[in-house]
Amino acid sequence: MGADLGEELWPLWGLVPLGYLSGSWLGALWVCRLAGVADPRGEGSGNPGFSNVLRLYGPRLAGATLALDAAKGIPVLWLAIVLGMPPWAQGMVGLAVLLGHSFPPWHRFRGGKAVASAFGVLLVLTPWVALCCAALWVLLAWRVRTAAVASLASAGIAPLASLWLAPDYVLVILVFTLLVLVRHLLNIRRLGKGDEHAL
Repeated sequence: MGADLGEELWPLWGLVPLGYLSGSWLGALWVCRLAGVADPRGEGSGNPGFSNVLRLYGPRLAGATLALDAAKGIPVLWLAIVLGMPPWAQGMVGLAVLLGHSFPPWHRFRGGKAVASAFGVLLVLTPWVALCCAALWVLLAWRVRTAAVASLASAGIAPLASLWLAPDYVLVILVFTLLVLVRHLLNIRRLGKGDEHAL
């Protein structure tokens, strides 16, 4: 039984590092370089992600950043699904993508908040949960004008939505949520002081 399980999960040892490496490629940096604008890490909130690019350079570059950060983990996750890996193993690959985005070795382990990357991961593993979270993010960003509030609320609702829409992935999504919350600790402090950056 143990040997059979080991044979079934052997691709995990290759897909987890591959997921981490794919996640460590930061879309914001490449988009800004190609557009000839300043590195977003030196402006605004200093975060190399969709929200900061939106504040600094507008929706066109922000949309490109979102698309790249959401898409970069899709191939490795697709492989995990095609190879028949169970939900928890798919979740480990997805978590590796998020960790790569949050702690890229090429940038002194200083990456983004993993919201766009988490959306891409969920879009592959649990598309309906991803769409629910995205709809809530857009609504709150529009009404509250604060990306951190939208991101925290979307992350918080993901495990609840998965109870209904994707029960096999509840624990996986809970881990994703915890990572996003940890990555937003500084934003939570700023929200408490009332000086969080607005969109």
